[in-house]
Parts: sequence; structure tokens; C-alpha cells
Amino acid sequence: MKILPTLLSYLLFTVIIAIPPLLLPYAGYANLITPKFWLLFFFLSGITFLTITSILLVGQIKKELYAQMFLAATTVKLLACMFFALVFLLKNAVNKYVFVADFFYIYFLNMAFEIYGLLRNLRNQKIR
Repeated sequence: MKILPTLLSYLLFTVIIAIPPLLLPYAGYANLITPKFWLLFFFLSGITFLTITSILLVGQIKKELYAQMFLAATTVKLLACMFFALVFLLKNAVNKYVFVADFFYIYFLNMAFEIYGLLRNLRNQKIR
């Protein structure tokens, strides 16, 4: 299991999902972006990066703990994101519908990559 290709593909994926929010204000849809959107984006992307890295490192050190680490890291990520969303909403006056759309855009795409990338690594281990 190689860590570097997965991390580089995640960074490329992060750049790709950052393009639509960058282009929305230029297309006249700036109201679809939450104030302080980039704080939200970098927090969720950063915590996903840490989750992927920790799971891959544990999988490389002790393969028997890969599935348990995947579940534990995903649970911690979910709780951290929910806590962040709570604090974000309490500290900032935002349109809640736009916030939910922005939050789920980032969260679900990051989660989809996390599951795809990590399961791809797990599948590669079984082939060997």
C-alpha cells in the first residue's frame, strides 16, 4: 500500500472541488457561497487529509487494524465536523440553507473520496 499516490490524488481532488466555489461569484451566484466558506472548506479538507493519512499509516504498520482505524477515524471526523458546524453557526450569521448546501457539498465529496481511496487500497492488499 503506497501512501504518496493516495495523498497526491487527494490533493488533486481537493483542487478540483475548489474550482466550482471559486467560479460561482464570477458567474453571478455569489449568494450561494457562505461567508467564510474557505474556512469551512479548508477545515473539512484538512481533517479529511489527516484522516486519510492516519488510516494509511496504521494500515502500513499493522494491516490487521486497518478496518478498525477506518471506522474510528471516520467517527472522529464526523464528530469533529459536526462540532465545527455547530460553532460556525453560533459564531456567524449565515443563511442556514446555503450553509447546509455548502457543508454537504464539501463533506460528502470528501467522504466519497475517502471511501473510494481507502477501499481501493484495501482491495489492492487482497490481490497481493
